[in-house]
Amino acid sequence: MKPNITLAETKTPNGARMTLVEHDGHFCIRVNGQQLMHSAVTTSEVELGTLGCEHFARKKNAPRVLIGGLGLGFTLKAVLEAVGPAATVHVAELFSEIVAWNRTHLLPLNGKLLADPRVTVFEEDVRAVLSRAARAPYDVIMLDIDNGTTAMVSDGNNELYSPGGIRQIATALKPGGRAAVWSASPDAPLADRLKRAGLTVKPVASRVYATARRSAYMIYLADKLPSAARTSTKPPSR
Repeated sequence: MKPNITLAETKTPNGARMTLVEHDGHFCIRVNGQQLMHSAVTTSEVELGTLGCEHFARKKNAPRVLIGGLGLGFTLKAVLEAVGPAATVHVAELFSEIVAWNRTHLLPLNGKLLADPRVTVFEEDVRAVLSRAARAPYDVIMLDIDNGTTAMVSDGNNELYSPGGIRQIATALKPGGRAAVWSASPDAPLADRLKRAGLTVKPVASRVYATARRSAYMIYLADKLPSAARTSTKPPSR
């Protein structure tokens, strides 16, 4: 049996031990020994990127995309495959160590995507990026932070999915834009908060593996109505 090899480690804001582990060609990020993400279990991360950008796939326009959470880079890979060459893709990653791991240990996986000219990485809390986005909003915001809407890495991540955090996400979206939120399980209160922020919500069940019979995760697609649809009071013509 091939051993687990710890390639790197750091401490989370909660004081937990976060490690990058390699086993038989696969990579895993763990928190206090509990699996947070694994390179062999990426179906939902890919779907997050694909579903988030489906309205902008291969169009000639230049969408602005924000990804909250770099992880192992699979959502970023799906986004870059979906959008055209003129897109702007921002990645917010709280842990500078995870960015460094992608550029070193994970370079053969998806780390090379960080050198794509469309990509800019911000080594900071995604909430700081969202706060600046009111001046330059995004077409798409994708969030795969922590263990979904239940914090495991940083207690501060709970604020992102609070009513105030959800309003911040809605403000950072352009009219007609989309937010896509990954959750480890169904989260009806999250869906309700998204709706209260003026977004239309569609939950999409996602499998752990592409061949799995049942879905375990949930992706919440939250669309912001175009300005005309939101503000128009003119009755329909006959």
